[in-house]
Amino acid sequence: MNALIVVDMQNDFMDDGALAVPGSRDLVETINELMESPVFDLVVATQDWHPADHGSFASNHEGKEPGQVIELDGLEQILWPTHCVQGSEGAEFVDGLNTDRFDTVFEKGMNPLVDSYSGFYDNGHREDTGLADYLREQDIKSVYVCGVATDYCVKFTVLDACKEGFNTKLIWDATEGVELNEGDVGVALSQMLDAGSGIVKKKLVFK
Repeated sequence: MNALIVVDMQNDFMDDGALAVPGSRDLVETINELMESPVFDLVVATQDWHPADHGSFASNHEGKEPGQVIELDGLEQILWPTHCVQGSEGAEFVDGLNTDRFDTVFEKGMNPLVDSYSGFYDNGHREDTGLADYLREQDIKSVYVCGVATDYCVKFTVLDACKEGFNTKLIWDATEGVELNEGDVGVALSQMLDAGSGIVKKKLVFK
């Protein structure tokens, strides 16, 4: 049994969004095609769902700017532009994405004291979203991951999927990176490979 995990395809991460991932809007058609593939028995989406006072927002720290690093409740935290605030248009899934294909959605990032890149756990692995248990209940053995951003939420979702024992594959041409620093995507790919993930292209999924 195979599941497709669609990571954070939300307005604020699109090319013109508050935390823009270049090329992200071009992924919509590809991901829609993937969701229709008979390869997948289940389609799951993750959704950043932050309170307005979230500690990862630079705007909540006087004198701080996006990209700076602070300590947040004992963890190193990159500060981001305000994004994906609960109930906002920016937190909604991007227009054109076939959300009717989602079997369920896992929200993350609700605790203002800890960020949550992965679809499985917060960044401190203090709380889990329930995604791993849900996949096991559905008898899922293999997961394929797509969405944004390759070097953050996609990467950490892939790493945790590997740790949870799922046969994990990144769909390379169905993801885009934010690259705060040049080379971040390449480093992320190496980390995912080292963790045991495969990396495939969309055309291989349909074979």
